Amino acid sequence: MVPARCPGRCAILALTLLLGCGVAFCLGQNDTEPIVLEGKCLVVCDSNPSSDGAVTSSLGISVRSAGAKVAFSAVRGTNHEPSEMSNTSMTIYFDQVLVNIGNHFDLKTSVFQAPRRGIYSFSFHVVKVYNRQTIQVNLMQNDYPVISAFAGDQDVTREAASNGVLLMVEREDRVYLKLERGTLMGGWKYSTFSGFLVFPL
Repeated sequence: MVPARCPGRCAILALTLLLGCGVAFCLGQNDTEPIVLEGKCLVVCDSNPSSDGAVTSSLGISVRSAGAKVAFSAVRGTNHEPSEMSNTSMTIYFDQVLVNIGNHFDLKTSVFQAPRRGIYSFSFHVVKVYNRQTIQVNLMQNDYPVISAFAGDQDVTREAASNGVLLMVEREDRVYLKLERGTLMGGWKYSTFSGFLVFPL
């Protein structure tokens, strides 16, 4: 058992955590400062707790699992789609997952679906190979473009459209990459798409 102290007015609150989480204490509740406790438990003192699936008491103490980490990284290992696939949506597909903590990235659709509200970091690196066309790649959030990247040098055999961003994402929001302009007819091997939860809200 490890005591946790939250700055504020001192009214001692005791919360017994089930399922082997142990016992946690918190003094006050006017700051939303997360504290990781022994037993992989997280206590958040929040006077206005959000409904994101956490166990919340009437006193405004929200208890979440500290193991609820979210991160993914996908890569393209081959140049072309299988012949039976018809990509009418222009979604940029990936065929290998390097990291998928929480399993919120669907490799088949190449779409990340957020498990909770929070600030997320996303980055991508889409390589065009032997393609003299300019490509434009959009990072999409629920079918709306957020950021774009371009690659248009016609004198190189490989070039990448890259970008990154911090986003406020709601629970069940979908994030993916879309080819807005040009083609990837030469393939896009070694392209990557990554993201992770910076902190929950």
